[in-house]
Amino acid sequence: MAAREGQAGVTLIEVLVALLVLAIGLLGASMLQLNALKHTDSALRSSQAGFIAHDLLERVRANPGANYALASLSQAPSSGNFGNPRDQDLFDFAEQLRRMLGDDVQASIKVAGAHVMVNLDWNDARAEGGGRQQRQTLTVSSLIGPTQSARP
Repeated sequence: MAAREGQAGVTLIEVLVALLVLAIGLLGASMLQLNALKHTDSALRSSQAGFIAHDLLERVRANPGANYALASLSQAPSSGNFGNPRDQDLFDFAEQLRRMLGDDVQASIKVAGAHVMVNLDWNDARAEGGGRQQRQTLTVSSLIGPTQSARP
């Protein structure tokens, strides 16, 4: 019999090591994808919160004579009223927030003359994982009408 001078294939140990390296790489890629999905959901909720707040500010601009001040979201009307634009606007605002950000969302609207400030606070625990309370806060303010110093 002639002596073998070189190896003609791979050993079982080499194959197992290659599979282990591949498995670790795939696990890392799947964890990266999972985190990306969590943060995408968080970014979507933050964007929607901003859209809802700006929508309310536009509604306040369209109805400047009404008082939109709201200390808490629980004070918002519990049903819409097409005959009263302020009540309908606040009802829509509360419903959109609860639908998009969850039932534990908190909001307040402060009105000081022509300056309106909308404060939103919601639980964003899904982005962090583990069920911890991770609160997000958004404050949007705007001048709704002309101020006294803006006169020519």
